[in-house]
Amino acid sequence: MITGHVFIATSLDGFIARPDGDIGWLLERDDPAEDHGYTDFIADKDAILMGRGSYEKIVTMGEWAYDRPVVVLSRQLAGKPVPETLQDKVRFWDATPGDALAQLEAEGAQRVYVDGGQLVQSFLRAGLIADMVVTTVPVLIGAGRPLFGALPRDVSLVLESSRHFPSGLVQSCYRVLR
Repeated sequence: MITGHVFIATSLDGFIARPDGDIGWLLERDDPAEDHGYTDFIADKDAILMGRGSYEKIVTMGEWAYDRPVVVLSRQLAGKPVPETLQDKVRFWDATPGDALAQLEAEGAQRVYVDGGQLVQSFLRAGLIADMVVTTVPVLIGAGRPLFGALPRDVSLVLESSRHFPSGLVQSCYRVLR
């Protein structure tokens, strides 16, 4: 059965970006000498599902960093051509979380990285997230795009592990109870 997995960073007050999408506060704290576990996390993922906001931010950051198939879930982008430089790397779909996972499963995927605040929220609402790695950055930005939003019911989590880094980041790994 296909499963969705999250690896994301948030400010201490729960935001993944400023209201305008800026993530400079996060990039300032990124210490290349610290291994936050992304390489280990992504190693067993077959594909990446990404929200439009994340995609639009990433394409402004230089060279494409992903070596797995990326599907951007977006009503606005679906049907539009993928930029030439990202052909065979990115697809745009207008699909529900369940339909997107079903399509990826039909293509052979089993473990999928789900990236982007609104997308993570919609997958949580649909009960399609198996686990989450949440890295908290010790900064209060006061306002922005929240990692978590309204849910129709509680989502119970089990803390699997937690660690801190010299930079002050704290990373917690949670399993989502079903």
